[in-house]
Amino acid sequence: MKYVVFLGDGMADYPCDELQGKTPLEVANKPHMDALAKNGTMGLAKTVDDSLKPGSDVANLSVLGYDPLLYYSGRSPLEALSIGVNLKATDITFRANLVTLTDEDQYNKKTMQDYSAGEITTEEASVLIAYLQENMKIPGFSLYCGISYRHLLVWDNGSLNVSLTPPHDISKRKVSEYLPGGAQGALLLSIMEQSHQLLKNHPVNLDRIKRGLAPANSLWIWGEGTKPALDLFAEKFGKKASMISAVDLLKGIGVGTGMHVVEMPDVTGNIDTNFEGKAKAAITELANGQELVYIHVEAPDECGHHGQTDLKIKAIELIDEKVVAPVIDYLESTNEEYRVLLAPDHPTPLSLMTHVKDPIPFVLYEKGQAEGSGLSYTEKNAEQTGLYIDKGCELMTMLLK
Repeated sequence: MKYVVFLGDGMADYPCDELQGKTPLEVANKPHMDALAKNGTMGLAKTVDDSLKPGSDVANLSVLGYDPLLYYSGRSPLEALSIGVNLKATDITFRANLVTLTDEDQYNKKTMQDYSAGEITTEEASVLIAYLQENMKIPGFSLYCGISYRHLLVWDNGSLNVSLTPPHDISKRKVSEYLPGGAQGALLLSIMEQSHQLLKNHPVNLDRIKRGLAPANSLWIWGEGTKPALDLFAEKFGKKASMISAVDLLKGIGVGTGMHVVEMPDVTGNIDTNFEGKAKAAITELANGQELVYIHVEAPDECGHHGQTDLKIKAIELIDEKVVAPVIDYLESTNEEYRVLLAPDHPTPLSLMTHVKDPIPFVLYEKGQAEGSGLSYTEKNAEQTGLYIDKGCELMTMLLK
């Protein structure tokens, strides 16, 4: 038996006025997802407990079968695993985004213009992070380069007495109400302010401005956490599994759970990612003996954060055409039985441009299954089935039976 998870990050949404009251899933041309839903079992699942923030960290842990209430210790430590940073039990980790802030003189007067610095390339970001590593003198702190705008800050013997806000939650808002708080907030704010002074006139940013691109003119610190302790997937579920993703968070979850993390070229975490390459990698993993493949595609989430309605629809269609279709075709071509799970991790509504805790629409399909929901894959149809899973971490058990 083979198992595949198709995870479209942030695919689910709310009805949109510009789509005449429909959601991107209702508008998108996605015949292969719809076929799975019509023939399979569809319903809603709660992947984010009401006591937790609706991040991709919590939600993906849940879909993978790890109850976040038991396993979650923060987002950034999972990313540290992907980058290869060996954490001590006393380390406190943070995500350090390269962001674009507006150019008011006072830091607290600025606006969060772009939480991803215009999806800065990893090549450009590595130059900026190296410059900060060399020039920021902050005892006890270490900065590590990740991918694109996503980087890591580690505080030796640090403190969790902080109050931090994800930058993607405050797009186009004044930062004054969202600056670091708590007993150690002033220290983290000083790091952000120092980074801005160093980055605002850096040649990489001056070149980006000249080319009409957003400058990466500050670090934004958030996502605090401690060293995680995750059970190995093979021991917990008895399956050899692979993780395919463009983002350090998912790769870190893969590393922490002992999954085989597939390294791929040309994956970006956005709509220009290598969709075909992800499908080919999944097929290769399955052909080489892996029993389960988790295919994570970030693009719908990024489009949701940027309020890009047309691109979010396109991202869903590309997942359907270039990921779901070829992988299902391969599975059908073999003599093996297979089961698949289709789901987002959480909704990322275009109207809010951030994550919410609402239940997600999921589909479970087994080879040859025909007496299914009879409905296309949408949020409304998933609710209509009446099937509701209160703990999203049960989806993996349902998939594996």
